[in-house]
Amino acid sequence: MREPANEPRCRVVVGVSGDSCSLTALHRAADEARMRGAELWVVLAWQPVGGGLGRRSSAVPALYADCRSVAVERLRGILDTAFGAMKPGVTLAGLTVCGTAGAALVDVARHSQDLLVVGTGKGGRLRRSLRPSVARYCLAHAPCPVLTVPPSPLEADLAAAHRRNVWRIPLDTRELAE
Repeated sequence: MREPANEPRCRVVVGVSGDSCSLTALHRAADEARMRGAELWVVLAWQPVGGGLGRRSSAVPALYADCRSVAVERLRGILDTAFGAMKPGVTLAGLTVCGTAGAALVDVARHSQDLLVVGTGKGGRLRRSLRPSVARYCLAHAPCPVLTVPPSPLEADLAAAHRRNVWRIPLDTRELAE
């Protein structure tokens, strides 16, 4: 049975920023797209330097264009980091959207049959108070199902090793045996 022409195809939409949490979400989204036979839409939200002024002011259209081209190159780099020469095994669409991350993702994943995948990022009260949660925004506003992906379990081990290196604390080899 064929889909009606006016029905949009099933999509898995994922937001990326380039950090390790968003790469984890990107790989999970690729898995979901393969399982569903869906297209994978990778979205990078960006804002021009100076907020929206770069877009509204006629004096700096080149600045807006430069910011957009930087965002496109950043998205290409993220996809290259995530997949390299290997393809994700699904139809892939990269999209850069000018705006805040949560609003951009909800706008792209606007159909009820879409699946929106977002990384939950690293926790912490200070971080949450300084930067609103994209995942919470998407859960509250998306018209489609939202899959939140926690950071990789190795993320905590990596952070601990980084702190140990910064503070120059020697590694206790007994920790490796545990």
